Order: sequence, then C-alpha cells, then structure tokens
Amino acid sequence: MKKGIHPQYYPQATVICTCGNTWTTGSTKPVLRIELCPNCHPFFTGEQKIVDTAGQVERFMRRLEKAQVQPRKKREERRRKRLERRALLVEEAEAAEASGDEASGEGEA
Repeated sequence: MKKGIHPQYYPQATVICTCGNTWTTGSTKPVLRIELCPNCHPFFTGEQKIVDTAGQVERFMRRLEKAQVQPRKKREERRRKRLERRALLVEEAEAAEASGDEASGEGEA
C-alpha cells in the first residue's frame, strides 16, 4: 500500500443507533451514528414503521381511498363511447349487408 493516501483505520470504532444500541467495529471514522440497526429495523423486528415527515403517506392513503370509492370516470366514459361506436359500426354493416342482398336479389329475378 502507498503511504499517505489511505484514511486512518480505527479498529475500535463505536457505532451508536438512535434506539440506544451500541457496538464496536472497524471503520475509517472513530464514531458512527446511524438511524436503524438490526435491533430496531422493521425487517428484523416484524413491526411496521412509517417515517413520514411531510405527510406523504396520509396524502397517498386519502388518494387511494378516494380511488377505491369512486372509480375513474374517464375510463368508464371511454368504454361507453367505444361500445357505442361498435354498436354503430355493427348497425351500419348490417344495413349495408341488407341493402346488398336486396340489390342482388332484384337483379336475379
């Protein structure tokens, strides 16, 4: 290793979590302060923790509830228009087929 380019290594660095848990490890910093550790992380504890500082979760939940109660109007409107167009095309095709049958029947008789 080259001299003078590597940071100092602290073999007894202290890790301090916000929950109060502490342990020692090796690091390039003498003290590490962390927010989550294996003792308080939701994955390991099985508890659900939502860190919400700006109210984003509540806003999302309100939007989700509103969407479940009231279905999308645009989607329903597009579906209704599409069905009306299909019905109109079917009627036009049947009318064209009927007029074609009448014309061919008149020419044969």
